[in-house]
Amino acid sequence: MTPGAVQQSGLSLRFAGAAKSYGDVEALKPTDLTIAAGEFLTLLGPSGSGKTTLLNLAAGYQEPSAGRIFIGARDVTHLPARHRNIGMVFQNYALFPHMSVVDNVAYGLKVRRLARSEIARRVEAVLRLVHLEGYGQRGVQQLSGGQQQRVALARALVIEPDVLLMDEPLGALDKQLRRSVQLELRRLHEEHRRTTIYVTHDQEEALVLSDRVAVMRDGRIEQVGSAGDLYDRPVNAFVAGFIGESNLLPARVTAIAGGQAQAEVDVLGRSLTAAVAPGLQPGQPAALLIRPEHVLVGEEPGVTAEVAEIVYLGELTALNLRLESGATLWARRITSHDLRRGTRVTIGWKQEHARIVPT
Repeated sequence: MTPGAVQQSGLSLRFAGAAKSYGDVEALKPTDLTIAAGEFLTLLGPSGSGKTTLLNLAAGYQEPSAGRIFIGARDVTHLPARHRNIGMVFQNYALFPHMSVVDNVAYGLKVRRLARSEIARRVEAVLRLVHLEGYGQRGVQQLSGGQQQRVALARALVIEPDVLLMDEPLGALDKQLRRSVQLELRRLHEEHRRTTIYVTHDQEEALVLSDRVAVMRDGRIEQVGSAGDLYDRPVNAFVAGFIGESNLLPARVTAIAGGQAQAEVDVLGRSLTAAVAPGLQPGQPAALLIRPEHVLVGEEPGVTAEVAEIVYLGELTALNLRLESGATLWARRITSHDLRRGTRVTIGWKQEHARIVPT
């Protein structure tokens, strides 16, 4: 790519107490969040969690009911979208169907009245960046879904935005193509480090793409961190259940000391000690978190269980294990054929792989 054709990074983006209400409905509760220049942050959560509202506030499509928004050092709270230098990529691509690839990509530059030679240089560079060189004169309707999404990305990048915003951009693609485009997006970000906010409800997408992930629920951010932080150290049962697969067994915390909790887990018929999420207090509703890959089958001494179901996943096999209390949990291990439904086994886990979280 020609040096300088695409800006190598963007500006920081900061929400300071930003909130959005529609009448009595709080779509976004007061939120403080900073995305560093050059960072890729994903907003992850179920429908109605507030992630698209937060994105629309950043874009300038909506104004906050309270709080401020800053791009770099500039307060853009009441600045119209067209003056924010934001690149936006939508799920439905929003391409002009009657235009060629080149004309779609060049549209934003023509609106900005750049010189024709500069437009041609930037468009050529950005098409090469997204691996669409040679496609410039094709109509967008002649392209596959994945290629159309790359055109949409090129159109957003060519204006050299301070911040790139993407709202479920891969939602219309099939699983295999979605994975391929995920890797392309990650490559582009690693090479050019543009400040990016990405909205999705797909946890795999969030983990593959992001420097950090903000998990949202009911208009608030539950936790922000790297994929490893969220997976290994979730702050509550919601985050644990939304990131990866989880076994969450009801627990009663009786004592906490030195970052460890003593808890009664009735479905196991025993008490145990495990790491505890920050802020949890004795008597607060809680759960024991064990990831399926950390459940060890055939460990002695252990908890007695029965194999209720076997799900073959190729290299791995998932086992649904029924405890004597009637509760069930999942284990995941390298595939072997030594177990059958109804087999009695003992199960266990290493203490460092257990965590007590609030529910």
